[in-house]
Amino acid sequence: MGERPAGGASRPITGTWIDFYHVNDHEGDLWNDAVARWPDEAWELKVAEMAAAGLDTLVVGAVAVAGRPFYPSRLMPDRWRPLAAADPVAAVLRSAERHGLGVYLGVGFFQDDTGALGATAGEGRLRQDVPRELADRYGAFDSFAGWYLPVEAGIDGHFPDAFRRYADAMSAACRRAAELAILIAPYGTRTVEPDARFVQQLRDLPVTHIAYQDEVGVQKTRVEELGGIYRRLEMAHREAGRPLWTDVELFSFQGEVYRSPLLPAPPERVARQVAAQSPLVEKVLAYQFLGLLNAPHTPCPAGHPDGVGLYEALARQRILAPPAR
Repeated sequence: MGERPAGGASRPITGTWIDFYHVNDHEGDLWNDAVARWPDEAWELKVAEMAAAGLDTLVVGAVAVAGRPFYPSRLMPDRWRPLAAADPVAAVLRSAERHGLGVYLGVGFFQDDTGALGATAGEGRLRQDVPRELADRYGAFDSFAGWYLPVEAGIDGHFPDAFRRYADAMSAACRRAAELAILIAPYGTRTVEPDARFVQQLRDLPVTHIAYQDEVGVQKTRVEELGGIYRRLEMAHREAGRPLWTDVELFSFQGEVYRSPLLPAPPERVARQVAAQSPLVEKVLAYQFLGLLNAPHTPCPAGHPDGVGLYEALARQRILAPPAR
């Protein structure tokens, strides 16, 4: 396990999710249409922008949504989602390799109910076959660092049995395709009971990294609660001997939670989120750079214009690397 910052110091954000098309049309409303028009070169430039912000890890949320792939797939050829990019997965991996980032590829979603842990027959076949297709197609990229299991665990004190079955099956399929790191990002973080049962679940989970959603953006958790929540997580992970990552939510909602566009959160709120939890974890990921952060003078802006102000505010506090002059 990695060393924690000395003296309770904060860690910067060094990783982010990246969606080719946001799975929730309401939440991605301010950037889905724009990024769908990007050519491969724009995706490469956006990854370079993320690298310049000090990020070293990208998590592709999903290589497909509702069975529509974001890459030329032999397994899902009739449901190609119309993106301008010829192969945005390759573009992200290519740029990440050039700039020294590692990329986790999200193996899903392959059915209309993207939150379902169980699988239809067709979904079940794709869950087994797509990792091999991805490994065959992109395995030569040194930047291909791992797998991401995108159907999220809803923790209610402990990990549900249905998620364990999903994680077992998906992890086995991914490891058959390529022995790489495996990441999950559960929600229900505030409910975790760091008891013997939870510690044993951590030991038994067939994944290498767990980045817990802080749930501030979705209004389930107040910033003031984060310290206690992450101290409980840190205790459980230390006992289990498992690294602890976090997923800082960079967003607010324009209106109703889950049913309105995502907006960049107030910078002071994000700074407090990072300060509260980052001294207790080994890596800080964020959801997400694309659509919520934009470097000044970016050639490929995405999302609300306030994303520039959030980027600059976080850079001033060294939560992100300052933009090049």
